Amino acid sequence: MYLDSLLVCRNLKDDEIIRNFESLNIEIVAKIIEKAEFLGLSGNLRREYLIHVLTQEPNLVSTTIEKSGGNIGESLKTAFVHDIKLLMSILKNEIDNYHIIKDYKPTKIMATESKINLNKQLENTNSADDVADVFISHYRRYGYGDIANYRAFRWNGKLIGIKHFEDIHLDDLIGYEHQKEILIGNTEAFVKSKPANNVLLVGARGTGKSSSVKALANEYYNRGLRLVQLTKPQLKNLPEIMEALRQYASKNFVIFLDDLSFEESDAEYKYLKSAIEGGVESRPENVLIYATSNRRHLIRETWRDRVDGQDELYRDDGVNETISLSDRFGLIVYYYAPSQAEYLEIIRHMLKKQSIELDDEQLRIEGLRWEMTHSGRNGRTAQQFVTNYLGQHK
Repeated sequence: MYLDSLLVCRNLKDDEIIRNFESLNIEIVAKIIEKAEFLGLSGNLRREYLIHVLTQEPNLVSTTIEKSGGNIGESLKTAFVHDIKLLMSILKNEIDNYHIIKDYKPTKIMATESKINLNKQLENTNSADDVADVFISHYRRYGYGDIANYRAFRWNGKLIGIKHFEDIHLDDLIGYEHQKEILIGNTEAFVKSKPANNVLLVGARGTGKSSSVKALANEYYNRGLRLVQLTKPQLKNLPEIMEALRQYASKNFVIFLDDLSFEESDAEYKYLKSAIEGGVESRPENVLIYATSNRRHLIRETWRDRVDGQDELYRDDGVNETISLSDRFGLIVYYYAPSQAEYLEIIRHMLKKQSIELDDEQLRIEGLRWEMTHSGRNGRTAQQFVTNYLGQHK
């Protein structure tokens, strides 16, 4: 009967398991256990499943907060508190359960960071008003559904969460302190809703350009930053993608274009130019573009482009077209190949994370020998050395 009195969480009525919470039978208990194994829920399953639905399925409060950039009207909040009062007996474990689902231990617990933080905050609440505030804070900080669960996404007509996103942080990137300072400053301004620039990371291969962007997604996840990786052919869909991201007004998105480069004949770079600056529709305030490239102007240039006798009548027009795309990035961050000392320090750091320490001479000899037989001195070569060393010695 309590479900019929809900005002804003009406979606709970559509869930078969929740509909039968008050009159559990073996069939429903079996379905709860099945959900627990699939979702990795532990503890009091009636409570945990309710929290799962409240945080994963859209309701009027979570969708309003998302679309309004974190705001919620006073009357809507009052209606939400009304619903929470009806659910308090479940949220506070006041209803007797079947013994097996009272303190369930799944084969594998799969709690996300956002869910762990939510449970910690709920432990310190006593009233329906406090519980409502915790959920509202959760929606503001993380969102709901996949937006709350994932740090990074790909696009396939909609946002698809990347489950196995690389767990890399800025502290893992040795050197490039100035570059990291620039990226942090710009991203910090972005998540604070201050003016921020699109960023182009340019430099030698394997120097950590892509890793830097991925690390930002991990560092700022708790503050509402999400990464959306696109491929070059998807650039023609940028208006559609940006419109979709505009709907998540309480979150900030970095569109990540990795290892980007164009031939002069490619049409995709014109889509990118228009999306960054120059199209009829403005770029959403909650979207920036971070791109990495080995080419400083993104478009391939030849010596022929600099010769006065080329076919084009107005040479400067061709030059301007070539650099017009990179000019649309307000920040250009350059990554140079590391020195020998920096290269060896990268190896030392990576090995130390695996609880391995080599003396200076052994590190120098083996690290430099590896560099000489591979693609030069950079972070990628260092990682390949560490992978080989772990495979041979650990």
